[in-house]
Amino acid sequence: MAVTHPILLAAIAGFLCALIFASIPVGPINLTILNEGAQRGFLWAFLIGLGASVMDVTYCAISFTGLSQFFDHGIVRASMQVLSFAFLLFLGFKFLMAQTVKVPTKLDAASEKLEASIERKFHPHSAFMTGFVRVLGNLGVLLTWVVLSANLMAHDWVDEALAARAACVAGVFTGTMLWFLILSFGVSRGHGRFGEKTLLRLQHISGICLIVAGLFDGANIAWHLAKHNRHQPRHEYQATPDQSDN
Repeated sequence: MAVTHPILLAAIAGFLCALIFASIPVGPINLTILNEGAQRGFLWAFLIGLGASVMDVTYCAISFTGLSQFFDHGIVRASMQVLSFAFLLFLGFKFLMAQTVKVPTKLDAASEKLEASIERKFHPHSAFMTGFVRVLGNLGVLLTWVVLSANLMAHDWVDEALAARAACVAGVFTGTMLWFLILSFGVSRGHGRFGEKTLLRLQHISGICLIVAGLFDGANIAWHLAKHNRHQPRHEYQATPDQSDN
């Protein structure tokens, strides 16, 4: 089987990550599109998503730029693989067990204060700036991309070449925009059918996907450990002349 080209692999990885994580947690952007799209129509909701996608990609690019230099050390790479495994399982079970579309986190209070401060400074009036500013003030988005970019690079799904990282960022933008396009269209045409219950159901499905991804990640780590141990030389005990029978 042919090996996937690094740039194509990076683009696919970014696209899939964005498509999954754009819909979870169901936070300010999705809820804003849900409310605004029903009142103002598809274009307004889509522009909110466009602004959010631009800021989302900016955080993604910052994460890749800041983390690329740390993966020259094997211990860092291994630690991030274990951390990503735990992170995926934690988020997966959290969103699977959610009872509302808004899953509170410890970052919520800080994010809300930061978002309020930024909104007072920029006074967003357009749909684009509304989406842009709300992601700018969401600390959870930055934290998520830091962990995701570390995970992608630790597993060599995105290598350190600039072209591969750029392809991943492009994939992130495409995946994020695809989700917001679907959400905006569904809300504007759904006439109430595409509501919070639907988003909650999608959140549960995404939680299951995260759990499956986490289990796959854990199995991959275990397989590499087993492979590494198999190739380790075995030092058999050999008696020295001093230890020979008298």
